[in-house]
Amino acid sequence: MNALPNKKAQQGFTLIELMIVVAIIGILAAVAIPAYNDYTQRAQMSDAFTMADGMKIAIAEFAQSNGSFPAATDITAGIGAPVTGKYGTAATTADTGVVIVTMGAAGVVGADIAGTTVTFTPPALAGLSGAFTWTCTSTAKQKFLPKTCAGV
Repeated sequence: MNALPNKKAQQGFTLIELMIVVAIIGILAAVAIPAYNDYTQRAQMSDAFTMADGMKIAIAEFAQSNGSFPAATDITAGIGAPVTGKYGTAATTADTGVVIVTMGAAGVVGADIAGTTVTFTPPALAGLSGAFTWTCTSTAKQKFLPKTCAGV
């Protein structure tokens, strides 16, 4: 004989329980999607720093060996030659050693960093002693850059 004859077995979730779950998922998505987009653009922006690294080393070696920054003919010969990456292009300015990385168009990179530039400026050679320290500035928002690079 059944001890609880009048009790029904639960048949599923109620409408209110399902609505609460949908609301929670909606709130999580509203927070996560913008954060994901920012992280994606930060990762794309890191390509600028990777492209510039090899160029900066070549320019620093040239400058310390020759006492001047590469001229246009040196750049054409391969010292700090232009580099094309997945998300942008990098070029060296003749006679100044400045490396400018320009990010790609929207669609190639995120809309917030499309067309922005990252500029790496070497130190003045006159009276240089010690470390060859580059300065970094960018037209991108600071949230997409490392702390060592000044953005807008």
